[in-house]
Amino acid sequence: MKNKSTRLAFCGVIAALSTAVLFLTGVVPAATIALPALAGCFVIGVVAEIDVAHGFAVYGAVSVLSVLLVPDREAALIYLLFFGYYPALYAVLQRLQNKVLRYAVKLVIFNAAAVAETLLCVYLLGIPWSDQIPGGALVAVLLLVLANVVFVLYDFCMNGLILFYVRRIHPFVRKYMK
Repeated sequence: MKNKSTRLAFCGVIAALSTAVLFLTGVVPAATIALPALAGCFVIGVVAEIDVAHGFAVYGAVSVLSVLLVPDREAALIYLLFFGYYPALYAVLQRLQNKVLRYAVKLVIFNAAAVAETLLCVYLLGIPWSDQIPGGALVAVLLLVLANVVFVLYDFCMNGLILFYVRRIHPFVRKYMK
């Protein structure tokens, strides 16, 4: 996209779509994790069409809007702490040549976000520990291990989503955004 106003409009549309998806957490409360993950996937388009910096800018705009507008505060927090910036960060981390280092960094970021989200839900949002982690410390560790497995699958699927976007959606967007 050559025109600055076209880039700004595209970012605005993506931010609006992401915010609308996050707003749906008030309608479908069972999707507290799934809808923030879906909303974050829209950032893939911004990174592919414009650049990583605009992807982080869209993340920032949607984060502010979600904190102000989204009825499910936990979903807004999940978007803010991980799913919103991860597609843009994914593009940055893919530049690391060492695969082991790349996955180690991704896992550290994910685990930091998961622990921060749990602690903020308890201490900031006032959600009881028993609702966040039913059971003791062993259950918490088991849940974190399972969450890491799901994250590895999510990361693998992110690669597939990016390839799908580049092969199928990118030509369509390029055609209409010249």
